[in-house]
Amino acid sequence: MARPSKSTPLDLTQTHDLTVGTIERLTCPEGKAQAFLRDSKAPALRVRVTPAGAKSFVFEAKLNRQTVRRTIGDVRSWTIEAARTEANKLRVTLDQGDDPRELQRQREAQQAAKMTANKVQALTVGEVWTDYLEQRRPFWGALHYRDHLDKAKAGGQASQKRGGKFALTQPGPLASLMPLRMVDLTPERIEAWAAMEGQTRPSSARLAWRLLTVFLTWCAEQPEYAALVPAKNPAKTKKAREALGKAGTKTDNLQKGQLSAWFAAVKQLPNPTIAACLQIMLLTGARPGEVLGLRWEDVNTQWAGISIRDKVEGTREIPLTPYVAHLLASLPRRNEWVFSSPTSASGCLTEPNTPHHRACKVAGLDGLTLHGLRRSFKSLTEWLEVPVGIVAQIQGHKPSATAEKHYTVRPLELLALHHGRIEAWILEQAGIVFDAQAEPGKLRVVA
Repeated sequence: MARPSKSTPLDLTQTHDLTVGTIERLTCPEGKAQAFLRDSKAPALRVRVTPAGAKSFVFEAKLNRQTVRRTIGDVRSWTIEAARTEANKLRVTLDQGDDPRELQRQREAQQAAKMTANKVQALTVGEVWTDYLEQRRPFWGALHYRDHLDKAKAGGQASQKRGGKFALTQPGPLASLMPLRMVDLTPERIEAWAAMEGQTRPSSARLAWRLLTVFLTWCAEQPEYAALVPAKNPAKTKKAREALGKAGTKTDNLQKGQLSAWFAAVKQLPNPTIAACLQIMLLTGARPGEVLGLRWEDVNTQWAGISIRDKVEGTREIPLTPYVAHLLASLPRRNEWVFSSPTSASGCLTEPNTPHHRACKVAGLDGLTLHGLRRSFKSLTEWLEVPVGIVAQIQGHKPSATAEKHYTVRPLELLALHHGRIEAWILEQAGIVFDAQAEPGKLRVVA
């Protein structure tokens, strides 16, 4: 019997013994979206063809009077015998009451879940830390956010400090933990880290440890990360705390008799912006970062107030006292920042620790820090017997009593009454005389 021509159409109503030649002759009838050629040896096996000529082996059978159809594979990838074997396997599955399509979906879901689990298990501390910072940043102040960046920074960048042209920045205390997998951040690993960092930079490491502890608590509360951390926070161990030690009580501050020498040395600094900044830190009792972060929009000359971006309450209003107003009026307005810097990448002055250290050395006051100026403000007010609540409100300390927190509301005018008296007394002790009634910026200061 002669072999049929490739152009001879197949009768698709009949079953056929599938061969390579038969499959080659299969075409899709005009007007059809697809057509099927049934195999005579494996009753559930079909060859599907599309108008474009694509052909694939297909399993087709009935389950609960519903047609079950599943693609086996391309005819170019599967042999006829392999396709028959697969079709027979699926037929057995169907006879047992299981839908092959549902079983396939379950397998795919299990594989996807396994892949997802593997990806989660592979997450590093740095990857989760980045997500943590992104999600929590709206609830933090700028300084708190910067602490998280600084403590985890990799280092190795060109130093921005004056005189550090060829120096590289040092890694933050948490940098060595960032490449680790989250699942490897065990109590033992954190204790080893604390022991190492506690030997070289305990103060910085203590802050880093506190940030890490809160981070791990947050991870335990997130469904996507909870499986990566133990039920008990791995950073909260006795060994880690002991390795980092306890912070000592700092007592550096200016005494009444030292004010004259300090003001004289600070006013001699070559940079008038830094000199003004340091004096305002002392006269307002604000945190160094709060003073450095002042913008011109925060200064209200009409109502004599300054809006401070507070790390505790968000913002607080303090009086714009006469001498502080004089110092601010003398500053150049280069940009949005009150304490601007033409050489700084951010446009504003960074912490002036070095010039303050030089001024203190000239004045014979070694060891006085920027935060010591804030401590000095509080200590000096004791001489005037200013109500503690007044000082706390000016400095941005949390109220320490129920009445203070819920019942005492002090307007800016009342704060100004006491704050002006504090400023005048400090300047008097420093030997500085000026006309407080003159227009700001035109005051004649006499030391």
